[in-house]
Amino acid sequence: MDLFGEGSNWAIIIPIIILIVLSIVMRRRRPAEKTESEIVGSLFYDVSENLRLTEKFSYGGRPKKFRTDSWKRNSEKIGFLDQSLQNTLSRAFTLVEDSNQQIDAAKKQRTNIYLTGVDAHKLEGPLTKSKEGLEEWIRANMPLETTGRRGCMGG
Repeated sequence: MDLFGEGSNWAIIIPIIILIVLSIVMRRRRPAEKTESEIVGSLFYDVSENLRLTEKFSYGGRPKKFRTDSWKRNSEKIGFLDQSLQNTLSRAFTLVEDSNQQIDAAKKQRTNIYLTGVDAHKLEGPLTKSKEGLEEWIRANMPLETTGRRGCMGG
C-alpha cells in the first residue's frame, strides 16, 4: 500500500495539521494584570463592553455572551478599591455570570425560551454604578498628564 503515492491527500493534510499545531502552540495568552491601574482598566473595559451589550440585547437573534474574563482573573485582587465599589462589582458580575448561564442554556437547547429569564435591563444599574466607581478611581489615581506635547503635531 502506497501512502504517499500519486493521488494521495497527505500532501494537503500534513501542512494543515502542522498549521493547526503551530497555531495552538503559538497562541499567546493574555498576560495577567499586575498593577492596580491595569486591573481597573481591564475591569472598566469589560464593564463598558457589557453595558454596550445590554443596549443591543435582543430576544430574537443570537445574543452575545457578556464579558467576565477580567473579573475571573482579578476578582481576588481588588482589595485596594472601596468596599462599596467591590460589592457593586461583585453584584454586577454575579448577575452577568447568571445571564451568561441562561444564554448558554438557550444556545444548548436551541431555543430562545431560556432568554426570557435574561433581564438585560436588570444589569444596567449595577454595571453603570460599577463604571462610575471605576471612573472615579481612575480620575483620583491616574491623573492626566497636561505637560509636554501631544502627538507629532503638538496639538
